Amino acid sequence: MKEIKTSNENPKYGEYDAFTDFDTVTDRSGTNSLKWDDSRPDELPLWVADMDFRTCPAITEAIMERAAHGIYGYSIIPAEWNEAYRKWWSDRHGYTPSAESLVFCTGVVPALSSIVRKLTTPAEKVLIMTPVYNIFFNCILNQGRFVKEFPLECRNSSYFIDFEKLEEYLSDPQCTMMFLCNPHNPVGRIWTAEELERIGSLCHRYGVIVVSDEIHCDLTRPGTEYVPFASINEECAQNSITCWSPGKSFNMAGLNSAAVMIPNPSLRYRAERGLNTDECAEPNAFAIQATVAAYTGGNDWFEKLRTYLFANADHARSRILAEIPEVGVTLMNATYLMWLDVSAITSDSRILTDFLRSAYGLRVSDGCQFGTGGEKFIRLNVACPRIILDRALDRFVEGCLNFKQRH
Repeated sequence: MKEIKTSNENPKYGEYDAFTDFDTVTDRSGTNSLKWDDSRPDELPLWVADMDFRTCPAITEAIMERAAHGIYGYSIIPAEWNEAYRKWWSDRHGYTPSAESLVFCTGVVPALSSIVRKLTTPAEKVLIMTPVYNIFFNCILNQGRFVKEFPLECRNSSYFIDFEKLEEYLSDPQCTMMFLCNPHNPVGRIWTAEELERIGSLCHRYGVIVVSDEIHCDLTRPGTEYVPFASINEECAQNSITCWSPGKSFNMAGLNSAAVMIPNPSLRYRAERGLNTDECAEPNAFAIQATVAAYTGGNDWFEKLRTYLFANADHARSRILAEIPEVGVTLMNATYLMWLDVSAITSDSRILTDFLRSAYGLRVSDGCQFGTGGEKFIRLNVACPRIILDRALDRFVEGCLNFKQRH
């Protein structure tokens, strides 16, 4: 980031405009940032899924107020935490979970791993629809279970489910759980109510528990909305566990706060026991306050963020299609992660991403890590000020053209 003039000024908390100017570049170096401090000073890291924007002032103020108390002992889960989730989902997504269905967890990934351990047995299979969030593999394999990859179909720059084939996969007696990514990372697909209903029906028929990772659910293109899996019908609700978090929407993943929503009391009892046994059901001193502040005071900030993110995505799409038409751009209606088809340049995206980093100082994610179907794709994070995005796109375009000439 040396070439980019950054701002280290700390705006007065409560001055809203200082936080909604998403064009402002904030120097994150020296903050133990995985994204920036694990990169060289000359690199632009557009890989890991966090944003380079300050969070909304309501969250910062809540943390500052809590920090000023000076005692950071063990915390409880107050009723206002449950109510904040309920109101946010009711107002934004038309679904109101019951207060008792919500269980605190330190993150979506710890929840997924714990649920696999508690609700499946060793050597059973967990189905995932690939290409998909790479950590799904870890959450399954690390527990001594098998990954059952179900490849999505890519047609006309979008992704679809072959339901006849999905039924064949789910009918395997050893397949007892399915991880659903809703919306789907990295392909940016929002699953429709009809698609979710068909998934739910098949999973119910074959005794497969649905675990729905909905962490990107708020990050939809303005004018579009996601559908919570549990809202489809009672059959889906009673055979599912849903993971939610403000971590992506409000750029607070480092605060380790999530909710596991389980309408079925029997499933909830088993999953909650697992979360407690695995010691991932206790909040840090700031997690509750930050979450409540996000969901009760962050709506206006978030709408401005969402507009900015998809303006960035459309800008990047236009530049890529105009300057390097060999690269395909997948239709993106959710997340801030672009999924780019580089099959006209390479048959192995790892070779290209290694070249972009070593020769051009651009860090993006190779698609191979996302499973079957990702081998000729890369993932690019557009959640950054436009000046950084344009510098990264300059490097990407030049790097791809140079790579193509060499190979």
